[in-house]
Amino acid sequence: VYCSVGTHPHNAAEELDVTADELVRLSAHPKVVAIGEAGLDYFYDRAPRDAQAQGFRTHIAAARQTGLPLVIHSRDADDDMAAILEDETGKGAFPFILHCFSSGRRLAEVGVALGGYVSFSGILTFKNSTDLRAIAANVPRDRLLVETDAPYLAPIPFRGKRNEPAYVANTARVLAETIGVGEAEIADITTDNVFRLFR
Repeated sequence: VYCSVGTHPHNAAEELDVTADELVRLSAHPKVVAIGEAGLDYFYDRAPRDAQAQGFRTHIAAARQTGLPLVIHSRDADDDMAAILEDETGKGAFPFILHCFSSGRRLAEVGVALGGYVSFSGILTFKNSTDLRAIAANVPRDRLLVETDAPYLAPIPFRGKRNEPAYVANTARVLAETIGVGEAEIADITTDNVFRLFR
């Protein structure tokens, strides 16, 4: 079992006193492989947006200092997310994942242009996710990831049930169909990407 350290945007206002140095210190544990998840969530808006942005930038600083990938949560915040990523990358590159991607094409393009990875969950398999599959088809193969986001977002045919790691094979199968490769090849592609990103 490995983990990441960070503050979800829903809780950003509660932990504004957590500094990048504190995140760096916590990330020194050998089982910590990432920073986050952190980012912007304008769908639920459970924390003030300025607090979310401040916390997100703190996590970016920690990712930059450690070289650990930042797991980014972005929901209904595409424009602000793209702007912060562009601004912060201008201060120095940092590795990141657009986690559980369900945003628009422009954010995927900005993320990839800045060196990020795009990770797809079971949402990719849903019948009404044709736009998301079209975005996935255009993500370079060396930037594609799949994930569970367990216990949520189980892929078809398990939609509505508790998600689990075994079901990531269903998401990978749809991603393989989307980009026109076989199941063994998508397994190789996404596995290689994981090991490159998480070193």
